[in-house]
Amino acid sequence: MKASDALAKFLIAHRVQTCFELVGGMITHMLDSLAESGQFNIVSMHHEQSAAFAAEGMARQTKGNTIAVAMGTSGPGATNLITGIGSCWFDSVPCLFITGQVNTRELKGERAIRQQGFQELDIVEVTRSLTKYAARVDRAEDLLPELHKALSVAISGRQGPVLLDIPNDVQRVDIPDALVEQWVNTPLAIEAGPEASPVALQDLANLCADAQRPLICLGGGARWAEAMDAWLRAAENAGIPYVSTLMGHERVVARDGYFNMIGSYGNREANWAVQNCDLLIVIGARLDVRQTGADVGDFARKARIVQIDIDPAQLNNRVHADLNICATAESFFNAFTPSKATFPKLESTWMAELFRQRLQAGENEYPDWEISPSELFAGLNRAFRGQTVDYVCDVGNHQMWAAQSLRLSSGQAVHYSGGMGAMGFAFPAALGVAFQSRSKTVVITGDGSMQINIQELDTLKRLDLDLTIIVMNNAVLGMVKNFQDMYFDGRNQSTQRGYSSPDFTAIAQAYGIAAKRISNAAEMNDILPALADYKGPLLIELMMEGATECRPRLAFGSKLDEQYPKLDD
Repeated sequence: MKASDALAKFLIAHRVQTCFELVGGMITHMLDSLAESGQFNIVSMHHEQSAAFAAEGMARQTKGNTIAVAMGTSGPGATNLITGIGSCWFDSVPCLFITGQVNTRELKGERAIRQQGFQELDIVEVTRSLTKYAARVDRAEDLLPELHKALSVAISGRQGPVLLDIPNDVQRVDIPDALVEQWVNTPLAIEAGPEASPVALQDLANLCADAQRPLICLGGGARWAEAMDAWLRAAENAGIPYVSTLMGHERVVARDGYFNMIGSYGNREANWAVQNCDLLIVIGARLDVRQTGADVGDFARKARIVQIDIDPAQLNNRVHADLNICATAESFFNAFTPSKATFPKLESTWMAELFRQRLQAGENEYPDWEISPSELFAGLNRAFRGQTVDYVCDVGNHQMWAAQSLRLSSGQAVHYSGGMGAMGFAFPAALGVAFQSRSKTVVITGDGSMQINIQELDTLKRLDLDLTIIVMNNAVLGMVKNFQDMYFDGRNQSTQRGYSSPDFTAIAQAYGIAAKRISNAAEMNDILPALADYKGPLLIELMMEGATECRPRLAFGSKLDEQYPKLDD
């Protein structure tokens, strides 16, 4: 069997049946085999970065249970995948990246030259620090063992991206049918990850027994755990409040006991809770500077801290916890169930005080703007309450506006580019999300982010997905402008001066996509209730010129509960 046909057969056998790609000479054999199998979805994109984000989106939509392939040809096709590879690496998303390579006889090998073959590039070395596993397959007999290893590694433990680089001549070689059958029928070698020791769980129980104002913080490492929602219900029934990080917020249902997102752009009530609890149980969060603020020593100033993480290197990193537990979130949730008996000293007024903080912080932060982000996301919450929807957010002020105000119902999710923080992520990632879910998907983006992968409007039109794009167009790169206003006396080079944005409504219509421009709050309030019933591609351009700040936010060096602007007492 031809090696590229064997690749297709192996992937199909292991339920990897979607490929996002941009065609190039060094991947034509593999693409032909995938297509001829009759069992593969091939989605042709207009840029390899978009293909990478789309594959990531598909994995995100299924909590990492479905893996897609992102494929690029040698040289520039491979390098264009790198931002998407990094996005999967930092946010622990399993994806298989396959790159074509020049024929093995054209590789430069150990020669002290830059390049031998046309578009030759050692993508394995380039991406080694951004992948769980990366290898070049120089012999056809190694192709299926390497595929088996790569997929097993991607799914195991702390999930992440893997890459195989396959030379063109290797793709064409015949592999014995018996060898193909052997590997096609070999189950993947998936490792679940560490579990908490009985000693660690007892130490945690002892800390809980003394806590009067406990608080749970969910991070990205917990967001896909199947047991998380039931565990949070148990915590809420026991009177224990919980908050999240940006990535944790992706899957937390907004019930009464949830006090929203912590951090530099976090909700006021969440940061107040962190700074006034006496026990903070952190599950799957790395506690970076955006979560804790710059003053690490003041983070959770009154609390004993427990950190639970799958990755031992993340424990005692920036924040030194009183108790560290190396375990997967899933195994922890199954091993330790909170109850009223777990917290015998719980203050009866603790939850009530958090309710008061949330009520005080719940006002519209943008009464001086014609279109308020707070009101936009409140309208989306109402429009989609109880319905299946995936939100996908780009990077910038609009991401923080969404994170502060979106409230998820059961069955809903929101997807953020967290660690990489890549502008241009949302739209192509949403294509992958919508392609997998076949349900409503809503993109939240800004004028700057939308322009990075705007070419995929043609892909959206071709696929005819139920996808709504909301472009919050303030005609400026607002988040960076905020920094310039604070530190460079308002010298807005390249955020305002030297920056421009187009007519997105006209561009969408040119691609054959329905589009509408909204200029005021009344028009916005008219269209939002209709979004849940609208089917198919749609772009809404919200004109928000002058809307350039996120409220509240934390100035560098300030305490976590001293966000700007300060509310009146």
